[in-house]
Order: sequence, then C-alpha cells, then structure tokens
Amino acid sequence: MSLLNTIKPENAQGNVAEIYNEINSTWQMIPNPIQLFSVSPELLKNQWEKYQYFDRQDIPSPKLSAMIRLLISDEANCEYCIGFNSGMLIQMFDMSVEEVQQLQADPSSAPLDDKEKKLLLFVIKAVDHAHEINKNDMQELRDAGLTDQQIFDAVNSGGTMRAGNIIFDTFKVDIDF
Repeated sequence: MSLLNTIKPENAQGNVAEIYNEINSTWQMIPNPIQLFSVSPELLKNQWEKYQYFDRQDIPSPKLSAMIRLLISDEANCEYCIGFNSGMLIQMFDMSVEEVQQLQADPSSAPLDDKEKKLLLFVIKAVDHAHEINKNDMQELRDAGLTDQQIFDAVNSGGTMRAGNIIFDTFKVDIDF
C-alpha cells in the first residue's frame, strides 16, 4: 500500500476526476503510479500531458519508449516499472520473455533499427553517465538521421523514468497488473 493517501478512481472529483476519465478512456485503467500523482492534481495533469505527448511521437516510438523505460527501471531496480514495461513489450510488441531478458542483459541486442538502437544506447548512457556524453556521441546520432528534438525527447523520457523510479519506490506503489 502506498505511503501517501492517493485518490482512488471511485472517489475522484473535480480536475482529478476529469483527468482520470481521460486516462481511463485511453488505457482502460488508472494505474497505481498515476494514482500516486493525485496527491498533486497539477502534477497529475502535467504527467498525463507528458504521456500524451510521447504517444504522438514517431521517435522515440512506443516500442523504443517502453525499452527505455524498462532499461532505466532495471538499472534502478524499480519492480513496478520493470514488470509493467516488460509486460508491455511482451503483450503490445510481441516480444518473447526470452527477448525481454536478452534486452535486459544486453541492450545492444534490442530488436530495433540502427537509428533507434543508437538512440536507446545513448539514452542509457545519458541517464547513467551524463558527464560522459560528448560532441561525438551527438554527431553519431545526427549522422544516423536523428534530430536534436528527437534526441532531447528520448533523454527527457529516460530522465523522467528515473525520477518516476525514485518516486514510485519511495512511496511504495503497489503492483496492480
């Protein structure tokens, strides 16, 4: 049980109820990590808008985004996020359990095209070793055809996931899948 008093969907009112209704119509559920944001309705709104933004992007693609979230969460040992994103890769993107395990063991084995694979490895490096990023890293991504916005968005997604790992683990989000 979460250490915070969150608003359950059946008790939501006002802005929280409106946002929950949008989320439920898109995802058919209100995941516990989303409910955690209900303690701060403005941040709940911002978080939902961020999810919607990333859902509209081609790069990172939804599959790449799930891989980023999984690998960032794996490094942080966030049980909820590891399970959720592994399940997403298996159920939505037809990866086998063995492929997900291989991805976790060796991110360079990701079943992605070269451009997205380079971006995945860059995001992992950026989140775990930001001071090691240099102009050559950036140029390699640009040479692969990635724009600065795509690179920024992917790193932002990875950094947001790391922050989420900390928040979800701090407040003991229950697994709901």
